[in-house]
Amino acid sequence: MKSILLIGNSGGIGHALQGTLEARGAKVTGLSRRDTGLDLSDEASIEGQLSALSGPFDAILVASGALEINGARPEKALSQLTQSALVEQFIVNAAGPALILKHAPRLLPKDRPSQFAALSARVGSIGDNKIGGWYSYRAAKAALNQIIHTGAIELARTHKQAVCVALHPGTVQTPFTAKYLGRHPSVPAAQAALNLLSVLEGLGPDKTGQFFDWAGKPVPW
Repeated sequence: MKSILLIGNSGGIGHALQGTLEARGAKVTGLSRRDTGLDLSDEASIEGQLSALSGPFDAILVASGALEINGARPEKALSQLTQSALVEQFIVNAAGPALILKHAPRLLPKDRPSQFAALSARVGSIGDNKIGGWYSYRAAKAALNQIIHTGAIELARTHKQAVCVALHPGTVQTPFTAKYLGRHPSVPAAQAALNLLSVLEGLGPDKTGQFFDWAGKPVPW
């Protein structure tokens, strides 16, 4: 039986991931604001809850994130930028997962394959940005991608069989995206969960430190 640590298990994608994993026989330890009081904007909260875990976990999946924080919607123009929105996006979408990754070396096994994956977003890709906008969210996800890439380099020194990646789930039908779906193709959370797990199953240590979409295709940094 695989043991999985799932951060953000109460969200749309996180809930679907937990259901799919448990249906496959995995033991899932879920942490979230709603269920366990985990606050990704509070380092003490992260430290307290992860320090209480002993592991090892076969995989640590970070399915948390936020598009709107305290009512601040994605910016359409530079004139809409605010310091508070930038800082809050970085805290939740970059610093939070980074502090989860901080605990990965202790919680992942060294003697067998393991995985650390965090949900990023294609809009965090600098190379793929053709239309602009969404400054704070884009920048926070770009920062997350750098953290994952850098963390993968360090993790590989002690965990030779580990895979540490950023994943783009596609546009998923959740309350998180409801206002922004428009004409974009989208999939239910259950399908997104299947897609993400399929991608992870196909990755070996030679792919660590990279950024993949829901179909397993590399996303430009």
